[in-house]
Amino acid sequence: MLGWILGVSIVSLLFAFGVAKNILKKPEGSDKVKEIAGAIREGAMAFLYKEYRILAIFMVVVTIVLYTLIGWKIAVSFIFGGVLSALAGNIGMRIATKSNSRTATAAQKSINDGLKVAFSSGAVMGLTVVGLGLMGVTVLYWLFNDPNIIFGFGFGASSIALFARVGGGIYTKAADVGADLVGKVEKGIPEDDPRNPAVIADNVGDNVGDVAGMGADLFESYVDSIIAAMVIGLTVTFVSTEKSVLLPLALSAVGIIASILGTFFVRVGKKQKLETALNKGIFAASILTAIASYFIIGMLGAPIGVFYATLAGLVSGIIIGLSTEYYTSADRKPTRSIAEASQTGAATTIIHGLAVGMQSTVIPVLAVCAAILIAYHFAGLYGVAIAAVGMLSTLGITLATDTYGPVADNAAGIAEMAGLGKETRKRAESLDAIGNTTAAIGKGFAIGSAALTALALFASFTQLAKQVTGNVLVIDLTTPSVIVGLFIGAVLPFLFSMFAIKAVGKAAYQMVNEVRRQFKQIKGLMQGKAKPDYKKCVSISTHAALKEMIAPTLIAIIVPILVGIWNLEALGGLLAGATATGFLLAVFMANSGGAWDNAKKYIEEGHFGGKGSDSHKAAVVGDTVGDPFKDTSGPSLNILIKLMSIVALVFLPLFL
Repeated sequence: MLGWILGVSIVSLLFAFGVAKNILKKPEGSDKVKEIAGAIREGAMAFLYKEYRILAIFMVVVTIVLYTLIGWKIAVSFIFGGVLSALAGNIGMRIATKSNSRTATAAQKSINDGLKVAFSSGAVMGLTVVGLGLMGVTVLYWLFNDPNIIFGFGFGASSIALFARVGGGIYTKAADVGADLVGKVEKGIPEDDPRNPAVIADNVGDNVGDVAGMGADLFESYVDSIIAAMVIGLTVTFVSTEKSVLLPLALSAVGIIASILGTFFVRVGKKQKLETALNKGIFAASILTAIASYFIIGMLGAPIGVFYATLAGLVSGIIIGLSTEYYTSADRKPTRSIAEASQTGAATTIIHGLAVGMQSTVIPVLAVCAAILIAYHFAGLYGVAIAAVGMLSTLGITLATDTYGPVADNAAGIAEMAGLGKETRKRAESLDAIGNTTAAIGKGFAIGSAALTALALFASFTQLAKQVTGNVLVIDLTTPSVIVGLFIGAVLPFLFSMFAIKAVGKAAYQMVNEVRRQFKQIKGLMQGKAKPDYKKCVSISTHAALKEMIAPTLIAIIVPILVGIWNLEALGGLLAGATATGFLLAVFMANSGGAWDNAKKYIEEGHFGGKGSDSHKAAVVGDTVGDPFKDTSGPSLNILIKLMSIVALVFLPLFL
């Protein structure tokens, strides 16, 4: 069985390689297109290498600590997880920065050609993430034959993911806010106008935040869900231990095959909407996974209840995706109501967007609650963990539709800067608008799966504590230490978000002043007769991201250790509090930010006065408020709640 699972992970990587090879055969475009794409790629890779230097120091320090306090096996697993997480993001960003120009060039032919290139780029990312993730967990289990050791792999993956998500988020939103506030609001020039000094930094940010950051993010979600299910599988009695541990790996392998097949369903008909084409692939992969999982579960001798738990996870993931689409799509009432509110100014835009974000939390919470209850009813805590695996089993194609977004966004920017014409720009903007929604769906999906995975990790924490101490760890809400832990955990997502949002604000302040300075001091810039200093803006975003990403990430590691050393029950309360508030806050931020963004784009299509109108300026302000919500703190919170659980599990021997 392990050989087959490992073989599927290799097939996933080979398929991704083949898709990447086909993308690179596509024409890159004119010399101007190549020049712009080259500048974006250069800026993105430069940031990534500087970030990796910092992460390397972090990895070395933590490895020494783990080796000294816990053991060499955990230390090895930690390094392996960190390296594969960074590698997944790196590969995804490399192909994305080579696909953006090819997407813009393909859009000159037709919107369908542009969609194919952008989606193929996303497929490379999605299948690389799941291929490396499944391969890493399988290899470690084969080497150590102990799922508990593999928590080190999750620790490495989650640590790198949080650094990448926060750092990339600060980078991209500092540039985006600076470019929008000065370019659109003050100067009245179009988005991605080559006269705007922050435009290259903005496009670089799409890659380091929404490609490399999101790739590392979902890599850790994927592996954490598998590891948690494997560990809980050690305690089940309705099937042999070996089979219960292998089942999460087998379900993930089935999901990879289904995701590969699902990519062939993404086609645009003559009268078909773009989002329908993308949804077809996800629905096809989900149906294929559901059918195949029934047979895999039967083959391994598990009861039918485990299949129902898998199905609960799959369905809840689709519900969360559809809910996110409803609240963030420009074709739906919530987002259009924000655009309508923009007619009376920025204040009403922000008020309405906040209300939409708050309302959008209800369905994801109910979906996750239903999945938990159904899964637990049919298969206990193991069922809850399997539901998380089921939700993430089709990540290969779900992440593909997510990564499609920033590639389409870059393509729209390149079309504008390279002057590819109104028709090409219009097609690229259509792809970009759908990309905003798919990106929002991806974030909602990641956050929803985080809630299930965090619960599975919490269950693993209590199980492992029982194994080590011989006593059941009781989290009693009448115990003062538990209540203290609960409140500390509940406030951590807010403290974490404060650091992330404040970092974007500080960096955006520098960016706005720099863009203003260049418009003021560089003669002929506004008239298009002079070239802006793009590198200065890239430098501002890079420096701010690398400096400000450290504090929020360290919170997730240090606080659980300190609380765990003090009181184990309080640590349980902390994990529960952080999971509850972190989940809600993440959904609220991600959806309100996505809705503000698409409300702005809806106005730019010609509604309520169109580009340059007062409504448009108000919507831009709303969008800039939502930028750090949806791309910095919001999606980072789902990593935060899982990383704290992983830290608790890895350092549990130290606490005892």
